[in-house]
Amino acid sequence: MNSKDLPKCPVETTLKMLGCRWKVLIIRELLTGTKRFCELKKAVGGITQKVLTTKLRDMEALGLVERKVYDQIPPKVEYSLTDIGYSLKEVIDAMSVWGKDYKKYVKLVEKMKTNQ
Repeated sequence: MNSKDLPKCPVETTLKMLGCRWKVLIIRELLTGTKRFCELKKAVGGITQKVLTTKLRDMEALGLVERKVYDQIPPKVEYSLTDIGYSLKEVIDAMSVWGKDYKKYVKLVEKMKTNQ
């Protein structure tokens, strides 16, 4: 990626890197360590093989993910986060905390409505 292609706003830059829920979920899975394609597909429920392949290629091009191909039969390919990909851990952790808090808020609002 060329620095000229990046938005001026840092939040928009982050969104450009993450792009969609699939990339966030892939990063979440790779934060725990290197994974094979089939492991990622299973862990990121609902994603198709085509979409997972596309997102992994995008993330590799952005420098977030590293793809390692082993010279063996059958072929073995593993994916892991690069240092810059791993630096998104704080972002993912913050999203997790916010999501938990929001779930609590929704339950509280539901409880208040049923008690009226």
